[in-house]
Amino acid sequence: MGGRILSTDVAVTRVEERTRAAVLRYLAALNRHDADAVAACVTDDFVSEHVSSTGQGVIGRAAYRERLDGFLADFTGLKYEVEDLVVRDVRAVLAYWMSFRLASAGHAPVRVRGVFRFRVSADGLIAHRVDYWDSGEVNRQLDTL
Repeated sequence: MGGRILSTDVAVTRVEERTRAAVLRYLAALNRHDADAVAACVTDDFVSEHVSSTGQGVIGRAAYRERLDGFLADFTGLKYEVEDLVVRDVRAVLAYWMSFRLASAGHAPVRVRGVFRFRVSADGLIAHRVDYWDSGEVNRQLDTL
C-alpha cells in the first residue's frame, strides 16, 4: 500500500513540475519579447481571457500569435516579475508585477500588479489563461504624466 501512495505522490509531483515549467517558460518568452516563443508555449485551442475592461480575449494559437507583435510593440520593455507562484496539479496561479512603457501613450512608464490563472495541458502547453490586472490603475498612472 505504501508503494501506491509513493507512486501517486511522484506522479503528482511530475505533473506539478510540468505545470510550473510551462508557466515559467511562457513568462520568460514574454519577458524576452519573443512572439514566436510565446505562441509556442500555448495549445492550438488556447483560450486567453482578460478580466480588465481594456483587455481583449482571444481563442486559438494562431489568433493569439497574430496579436502578439502589436501587443509587444505597444508594451515596450515589457517585464513580468513573479511575486508568487502556486501550482496544484495542472493549474497555476501567478501573482506578478508588470512594467512597461506604453508606446501609444508617448512611451509613458507603467507598473501594475496582476494575477494570471493558468491551466496546462498534458503536453506541457498553456491551454487556458485568465489575466487579472487593474486597467484603472494603468489609466491613473498615465493621467498623472
